[in-house]
Amino acid sequence: MIYCLGSRSGARHAHGVCIRCGRDERGVSRPVGAVFRSRREPRGFAAWHTLYRIMETDHRASGDAKPIEFENDSLYRLLVESVVDYAIFLLDARGYVASWNEGAERIKGYRPEEIIGRHFSTFYTAEDLARHKPEWELETAIRDGRVEDEAWRVRKDGSLFWANVVITALRDETGELIGFAKVTRDLSERKAAEERAVADAKRIAESEAANRAKSEFLAVMSHELRTPLNAIAGYTQLLDMGIPGVVNDQQREILQRISRSHRHLLGLINDILNLARIEAGRVEYRIEDVSLQELVSEILPMVHPQLLRKQLNYAERIPPGLLVRADREKAQQIFVNLLGNAIKFTPRHGRISIEASVSAEQPCIVAVAVQDTGLGIPADKQETIFDPFVQVDPSHTRTTEGSGLGLSISRDLARGMGGDLTVLSALGEGSTFTLTLPLGESGRTSG
Repeated sequence: MIYCLGSRSGARHAHGVCIRCGRDERGVSRPVGAVFRSRREPRGFAAWHTLYRIMETDHRASGDAKPIEFENDSLYRLLVESVVDYAIFLLDARGYVASWNEGAERIKGYRPEEIIGRHFSTFYTAEDLARHKPEWELETAIRDGRVEDEAWRVRKDGSLFWANVVITALRDETGELIGFAKVTRDLSERKAAEERAVADAKRIAESEAANRAKSEFLAVMSHELRTPLNAIAGYTQLLDMGIPGVVNDQQREILQRISRSHRHLLGLINDILNLARIEAGRVEYRIEDVSLQELVSEILPMVHPQLLRKQLNYAERIPPGLLVRADREKAQQIFVNLLGNAIKFTPRHGRISIEASVSAEQPCIVAVAVQDTGLGIPADKQETIFDPFVQVDPSHTRTTEGSGLGLSISRDLARGMGGDLTVLSALGEGSTFTLTLPLGESGRTSG
């Protein structure tokens, strides 16, 4: 909107003011631009010109309007005093405050009677005063006509705010300096947002650098750790084979314990490396149609000895020809982990089963449930068990080994393949871990 206020007279001195108005975020109408013309008061023209340029930049006011002439400059003061979002005031030629509007009182905290007559350097920081910045700004305004700056300024209560400051030199008809017009905006919120953005970017960069450093460290350490572990495994096998000499039963049992410890430590190292790669986003997936029956049959020999050792009943119900979209190797890793956990936490003579079906609610999703009759998981642990290094029984008396990384890695891998991993369980009644994966493309076509 454009509002023009004023009057016309036959006086030989003409003044004009055009006020551009708009609405703020609360719907309140506020001036957003003003142009003042005067053949009698260049001082007023310079002050209004400064205010107009600032408002025009802020609000992107468009269009123009022809000024209306009038003589009563109380209207100018009325407009200046009504602008509460800008500190607008005049300085005399020496830099002392000569006028003070409501916006200046709100932004800087001084009432007119407290500040008029004081030097404008009151608003500058100690650092700026040491650098003689107030004097430099006035000298620049005198030389160039106008100076603009963004810097910290001081309120009455001593607090700092980030300000945009514009100082315009005012001259009379003869060109003599008569003072300065000063307009200040409080940009603290914008400054804070910029600083938050910079801090966030720095934090992200530091986090990425830390992840890279962690990945590099783990890669080096894994190599350093695997070398002696491989040596331990090799020498253990040589001893077990009796190459250095005959091994009795007691020695063979000790060698088997060494082998089990070697496998456990090697598995822990591999889990940590896998987690580091996932967190760093360095895991690559080769997604293809995979036969679910074939996938499970390939990993079953890895866990079959453990099933026999604990005399567990195992059942498998997977429809023939059922295909899933997955990375074969990573899907196998998930099933090895789920079956391993089921065997570990299921008492002797218990039951373990794998059952696959296409979801009725989501026909493009295959749900594979790994169910056991084991110890079960407390309700308050059923989500946290997917966090890294979390175990259901963290006490030093627990009888099962594990790093607490398997389920965390498995869920991340499932989600990386477009699926998920969830659990339903009750203490003493066993657990059901459900892996969901997209249905294979061939399966969709034939279905």
